Amino acid sequence: MDLKDFTIGIVLLLQSTVGIVGNVSLLYCYLIHYYTEQTLKNTDLILAHMFTANILIILSKGLLHSTRAFGMKGSINHFGCEFLLYIQRLGRSMSIVTACLLSVFQAITISPGNSFCLRLKVKAPKHIVLFTSLSWIIYMSGNMIFPVYKYAKGNSNRLIHENDMKYCSTVGHDDVTSSLYTVVFVLPEILLSVIIVWSSCSMVITLYRHNQRVQYIHSSSVSFRTSPENRATYRILAFVLTFIGFHSLSSILQGCNALTQNPHWLLLNITAIISISFPTLGPYFMSHDSTFQRLCFP
Repeated sequence: MDLKDFTIGIVLLLQSTVGIVGNVSLLYCYLIHYYTEQTLKNTDLILAHMFTANILIILSKGLLHSTRAFGMKGSINHFGCEFLLYIQRLGRSMSIVTACLLSVFQAITISPGNSFCLRLKVKAPKHIVLFTSLSWIIYMSGNMIFPVYKYAKGNSNRLIHENDMKYCSTVGHDDVTSSLYTVVFVLPEILLSVIIVWSSCSMVITLYRHNQRVQYIHSSSVSFRTSPENRATYRILAFVLTFIGFHSLSSILQGCNALTQNPHWLLLNITAIISISFPTLGPYFMSHDSTFQRLCFP
């Protein structure tokens, strides 16, 4: 085994292990809380779906590339590659959908009572389950377009198996496939990313205005701790910058892989590391939230 493959394998394996432990732990806390209390807050429900999507991404992307880096070339066949690519696309799509839903729901929740979001505050919680369920159904069905189209077309859009199936990737030079991928995934992801940025900016502005209105309370307090509004603002900014940064960089790298006839092994592995960075780090952002502490450490 080459030293470079061994190093990449260790990095991906450690990253995947940390991500799986974090996501499974938080998902377990939410499931136990739901089992005992028979209820979940709307934000907790959205996060449970996000952690599920993160687990799908890490299992399909991280563990696949880590096993390949360690030289396990014959463990996954043609069907296995197709299935893992399907799970990877499904997890990526649901990750950005749940992130968008969480950001919008939080923006509606903290919006002023006299704003146009007043009606949404009443209606939005009733449709969380319906929206998330429809999102899973739509993307599970939409992702079936590519394997069905590939088999219908025959061998002209087959999987690439570099070095005896060392990496699983799809050829992106077919006009129909590229158009379908753009319409089904790229454009919705761009739209959802814009919504995430817009809703997050709206929350920051709302918190800033609220902080200005109660500034005299904070100034008269003897405590030097950061105000709750500022702490919430920092968490929002950290979440948005981390998600948008890793997601955008991952999209750019995946586009480079799709446009390159024979992508370099380093580009493929860096893309895998970047793609699972937010699913790995996301749960640890949430672990500092009081909700997580209330659920897991009552």
